[in-house]
Amino acid sequence: MNGRILTAIFLAVCGTGSAAEPVKNRAPLVDSTFYRLPLTSVKPTGWLLDQLRIQANGITGHLDEFWPDVGPNSAWLGGTGEGWERGPYYLDGLVPLAYLLDDPKLIAKVKPWVEWTLTHQRPDGSIGPEKNKDWWPNMIMLKVLTQYQEATGDPRVIPLMEKYFAYQSSSLAKSPLVSWAVYRWQDELASVLWLYNRTGNAKLLELVQQLKGQGFDWPKFYANFPFTGAVPRAQAKHDSHGVNNGMGLKTAALWYLVSKEPADRAATLRELEVLDKFQGLPNGMFSGDEHFSGKNPSQGIETCAVVEAMFSLELDMATVGDPVLGDRLEKIAYNALPGSQTADQWSHQYDQQPNQVLVSLSRRQWGTNGPESNLFGLEPNFGCCTANLHQGWPKFAAALWMGSQDDGLAAAAYAPSVVRTKVKGTDVAIEETTEYPFRGHVSLSVAPAAALRFPLYLRIPAWAEGASILVNGQRVDGVKVASYHRIDREWRRGDRVEIMFPMQVQVAPGFNGSVSVERGPLVFSLKIGESWAKLRQTGPVTDWEVYPTSPWNYGLRLNGSNAGGSFAVEEAPVTHQPFNNSAPPVALKVKARRLPQWVMVDDSAAAPPASPARVERRDGMVKRPVDETVTLIPYGAARLRITAFPVLGEDLPEPKKQ
Repeated sequence: MNGRILTAIFLAVCGTGSAAEPVKNRAPLVDSTFYRLPLTSVKPTGWLLDQLRIQANGITGHLDEFWPDVGPNSAWLGGTGEGWERGPYYLDGLVPLAYLLDDPKLIAKVKPWVEWTLTHQRPDGSIGPEKNKDWWPNMIMLKVLTQYQEATGDPRVIPLMEKYFAYQSSSLAKSPLVSWAVYRWQDELASVLWLYNRTGNAKLLELVQQLKGQGFDWPKFYANFPFTGAVPRAQAKHDSHGVNNGMGLKTAALWYLVSKEPADRAATLRELEVLDKFQGLPNGMFSGDEHFSGKNPSQGIETCAVVEAMFSLELDMATVGDPVLGDRLEKIAYNALPGSQTADQWSHQYDQQPNQVLVSLSRRQWGTNGPESNLFGLEPNFGCCTANLHQGWPKFAAALWMGSQDDGLAAAAYAPSVVRTKVKGTDVAIEETTEYPFRGHVSLSVAPAAALRFPLYLRIPAWAEGASILVNGQRVDGVKVASYHRIDREWRRGDRVEIMFPMQVQVAPGFNGSVSVERGPLVFSLKIGESWAKLRQTGPVTDWEVYPTSPWNYGLRLNGSNAGGSFAVEEAPVTHQPFNNSAPPVALKVKARRLPQWVMVDDSAAAPPASPARVERRDGMVKRPVDETVTLIPYGAARLRITAFPVLGEDLPEPKKQ
């Protein structure tokens, strides 16, 4: 296909408006490694576009029609209804979804919310419902406004933000940050720095110092992390709260831009290591149901924490530029995010479990949450996730590509997409064609408006040993895992880059000697038969219980010297909804054996038996257990699942007859 046709295709996908360059940091801020591109610079295609359309046709596109908290009586629309965080939360996902899809219906839903905020700023500079006296909800609405301005260029946004920040700066001494705002101040830091890079107003740098002085010190907290296991209910506070910690992951990287301290730059990776060590789960997240609850894979994590951790990592990835952050972002996005919702994205869970063998109205061993927490539904346990889940997919899509400090482009995460931006003043479009993460092949078609030299950075995941890159059919040397491979050359329309990531099955150690199974960025779970039972109906949303129709208590038979070789890989077509247990794009077959001693406790799977696990024969067992072949499917396609498996050893001998 010639370059002219390619360019025409890209323009058809991206539109014909003027492409925009990333906005870089102003002095005295330190340079970021990468820079996020303005919203709509990256558009999803392929299965990812389908996923966003499913979201638009699901609860996101209709929530305001039947859920009063974001309905027409919201105080954020001038009504008398809810006036705290739920309206801004909803907009924080609705705005990027609407403009990435260029969906007139969704854009029409966005406009009244934004217009009310823009036209109801008070003379002193304050914004939002008058009955709200909390800084925290305004922090979310500021994120909404930055995205809206990037997508539309609305000239009213920047003056409103300048006036608001001046008001806040003059008010913080008498009305300091309290409660949630103390632990979430870094979300406003992102918006203040966004504005400073566009205006250069030095007063904004004074404001960030005020915010830091009143905000929680997340890097210091992680340097002396106190929660090495489950947090008792009596000790549960803001610093052990799962969502707060997901938000807190962006603090060190953003503050590094101000402080220029290498310790701040390094802190994000150290924080992830601490979480993995003491609270890590196989899906890339940490436990938090609602507070830290240890590494048992039957503990849960909130959907709010999933999407907030993703957003933090997207900002961290730009600032720090470490490829490990992209690996972690993909692991969460391709596992924990789809695993938290039904395939049609009409229902979600408050808490998801990596080992989730029953979804029911039951009092489980949650750290804090109630018996509705793992139902799939409208508002299981608490409505914060109902309002907040919408940002996950669209913000991820927008962060796939970034600009680089040396005026290039970076593939920060992989998914089918088209990026259109300016590089050194020249329009550049790149189409990414791929079925990643289900396949390891990525094809890039590069189309600058004119021949142009610039660097292209390609993230090589840590798991992708043997990865290769071809440019116009010629192999590139020096490709290394856990790095960004830099290709600096003159690019012309029609240039093609082919990337091949070998996706070998690997096993990762976990709780109690268990293992989780990974292939590329995907985590795999036992395919369990599912029987869905309707619990109640609220408007168009059903609250569901899900019961298993097949056994779940299996240990895996692994080849000790080559554990990954124990699995047979089966591929199938990638459909418009790949996170569906009936037709997943990839599945694994492996030998396994049931462990009768592994049972449910309080309607959850007990902790995995210690490995090497042996079948314990019990009274009433007639047949000797035998190996079976079981199927593992992507975590995000399994609403019931075992993800942390015991590894089989030799069976215990049969008890002697008396």
